[in-house]
Amino acid sequence: MEQGRLFLAIAISIAVFLLWELVFVDRQAVQKPEEELQKAKIVEQKTTKETPFNKTSDAVIPDQVLLKKDDVVGAPELPRTITVNSPLYRVQISEKGAVFKSFVLKDYRARVEKDAPFKELISKDLSGGTLRTGFAGNSLPGMKDALFQTAAEGETVDIFGRSEEISFSWASPQGITVEKRFHFSAETYLIGLTVVIKNGSNQIFQDSLVVSLVSTTPEKSRTYGFEGPSALINNKLEQIKVKKIKEKSEYTGKIGWIAIEDRYFMSGIIPQTSGEERMRLLLNSDNILENQLVQPSSLVEPGTQQIYQYNLYWGPKSLKLLSKLGSDLDKAIYFGWFDFIAKPCLWFMNFLYGFIPNYGVAIIILTIFTKVLLWPLGSKSYKSMNEMKKVQPLMAEIREKYKDDKKKMNEEIMGLYKTYKVNPMGGCLPMIVQIPVFFALYRMLYEAIELRHAPFLLWIIDLSAPDRLFRFDFSIPFMQPPYGIPVLTLVMGATMLLQQKMSPPPGDPAQAKMMMFMPIIFTFIFINFSSGLVLYWLTNNILSIGQQYYISKKKA
Repeated sequence: MEQGRLFLAIAISIAVFLLWELVFVDRQAVQKPEEELQKAKIVEQKTTKETPFNKTSDAVIPDQVLLKKDDVVGAPELPRTITVNSPLYRVQISEKGAVFKSFVLKDYRARVEKDAPFKELISKDLSGGTLRTGFAGNSLPGMKDALFQTAAEGETVDIFGRSEEISFSWASPQGITVEKRFHFSAETYLIGLTVVIKNGSNQIFQDSLVVSLVSTTPEKSRTYGFEGPSALINNKLEQIKVKKIKEKSEYTGKIGWIAIEDRYFMSGIIPQTSGEERMRLLLNSDNILENQLVQPSSLVEPGTQQIYQYNLYWGPKSLKLLSKLGSDLDKAIYFGWFDFIAKPCLWFMNFLYGFIPNYGVAIIILTIFTKVLLWPLGSKSYKSMNEMKKVQPLMAEIREKYKDDKKKMNEEIMGLYKTYKVNPMGGCLPMIVQIPVFFALYRMLYEAIELRHAPFLLWIIDLSAPDRLFRFDFSIPFMQPPYGIPVLTLVMGATMLLQQKMSPPPGDPAQAKMMMFMPIIFTFIFINFSSGLVLYWLTNNILSIGQQYYISKKKA
């Protein structure tokens, strides 16, 4: 039955094919070639009158050459994409809106592999591009999808050892011309942008220019550091979490710059004119984030023009680089509450790297340096622990003797502390003082772009990623991909367990059992941390064990 249906379908297909050849093909051949050529000439004449030739198309076209499909009157002109190549980046600018469609950094790779493609800063999911322009009052409808014309003759502009300006312009039906001029320079990530509003109408034009950055929203799984829209307003850094945009989406003041940041890179707009600008944040249902810089309303008389000047930045969040560029761009790098500790540590780590070009070794030396600075606090803590260890047998006797009388037991223990001059909090307070240093180094080591794809030794080829020996095709509980053996993290957990055994157990047996689980808990927490941070914690543990052993032997 199935074969019968198959043969029937083949027979019907052949019959339709033969019928088409007999009925339709001959009719098409009847039309004379001279008539078709004459029609093509008429269309060519109409096109020439309505659309003036560009610079590149002034050559005489032979009458015998038929027009292409795109040359037919009424067909929309396809936007060109201009590619600008510099030693630092490659940017693609579409004539549709004169927006950035792609921005590739040539000094950074997308992945750690040496043959990985260069880092793309604009997501492929962003169909409309970024660096969009418009007006707050929508006084020029259609500008969003407008086709900007450029005088660039080719589709690729190479900028090596020189500067280049590329202009895009669009004339609205109302007689208003909007021009976007980009100034590229070979030696910097900064790109100049001049927006010119020319009033060629006979009426006053008034509206607020809007220049905006557009991006996809950060991944929700990333909970460390900051990613999202930011700005420098009244010389104060504002970093707005995406989930907070609904609560407040507009900020007013003197804006130094606006930006959209991720872990290691940022895009920014820096206005060159002073005034009370606004930053407006939009978040649509497709998880597309827009950070808008809204200029004060301007009035453009007929026959005059209004000029706005900006600097643009698409590049790495490098403290050293951003400090050189000025405009307080370096304030975009913020390591949280303990930023004042983290930034000197970052400077010192980079200083060490200048002599020893291995960031893993630099982290070890930095950890040793901080340990030396905090040595007095650590010594005081370990001395107190050592004294507590000596009175542990006496405390055990008191607990056994007064196990049915909690009040009496506590009184006897406090008396024991006074007799032997032991402070039960003496071992904890110095440790608490060291917590800010840990959090400062934690944020710095997580967000420092210097550690991105930076190798250490053996299997640790990226200090910004979790350490994984081997690669497994199956998932492992509590572990984020890639899956493998977290050797450095397991060694770190072992050092924590050894350190825990060296410390005197808490007086409460239940608390003592809980403390023994701490190394295991920390190991699971650190399993997905960057190997640079795990290396710091491991080095700090080894140094602490050595210091604790030295103090205990000295006081024995």
